[in-house]
Amino acid sequence: MSIHHPIISVTGSSGAGTTSVRRIFEQIFRREDVAAAYIEGDAYHRYDRAEMKRVMAEEAGRGNHHYSHFGPDSNLFEELEETFRSYAQTGTGQFRHYVHDDKEAEEYGGAPGTFTAWEPIPTPTDLLFYEGLHGAVVSGNIDVARYADLKIGVVPVINLEWIQKIHRDRSHRGYSTEAVTDTILRRMPDYVNYICPQFTHTDINFQRVPTVDTSNPFIARWIPTADESIVVIRFKSPRGIDFPYLLSMIQGSWMSRANSIVIPGGKLDIAMQLILTPMILHLVEKKRRAA
Repeated sequence: MSIHHPIISVTGSSGAGTTSVRRIFEQIFRREDVAAAYIEGDAYHRYDRAEMKRVMAEEAGRGNHHYSHFGPDSNLFEELEETFRSYAQTGTGQFRHYVHDDKEAEEYGGAPGTFTAWEPIPTPTDLLFYEGLHGAVVSGNIDVARYADLKIGVVPVINLEWIQKIHRDRSHRGYSTEAVTDTILRRMPDYVNYICPQFTHTDINFQRVPTVDTSNPFIARWIPTADESIVVIRFKSPRGIDFPYLLSMIQGSWMSRANSIVIPGGKLDIAMQLILTPMILHLVEKKRRAA
């Protein structure tokens, strides 16, 4: 953790909503005049799209049917930790982009499914913002979590996560329900071992919970809407959190535990603005005072 070069890490599994959360952070940064450097977890995958397909096929041929993007063998945990460490100490480090689609191909250069070249994080910046799968990962000698000053977990309950993945992969990638189900089963060991444990290291977790029946996510016809959901917000350390203020500002909210508040699903944006803005400003003000 660094006073001079703070790091904010948003961690969630695929389809958890971390990209939407990034937009909320961007709004806060813009409104409060905070200069942020952005890095994405996809850029720290070990293989590009074509290579990953090849390696997965090779692993399956060896009898390993659980190889996934979630585990250490397919990710550059060492490089991610080094980026966090370097930024915390110097305010810069090496990063790259993963090119997702044709739009990003025009922006970054390179074909979709490939990586750009490594380059230095621009300077100067007020903080580093990470969004991806492994922003609080602890694995073997790797401890990415220790370098982040504010760690945010974003995760839906498991049935809702599966519904979101099934609908996204069928509508945007043309996969069948059976193919997506196979992907979910293949990823499960790495999900249990490398994704779930991160949420014990996060400072705040936002967990979306549907209020409609999702008993069988594999036959759900649509994704529960925000109005059909609640969000459980858990604070690792509730000391200093003004719960009466939050309850008064967020209509329909209540406390379920001494460190948890529950809000209507449609109130997530305002809740994040109220909770995170003072935390971001605290990090930036400490940095500027120490300069």
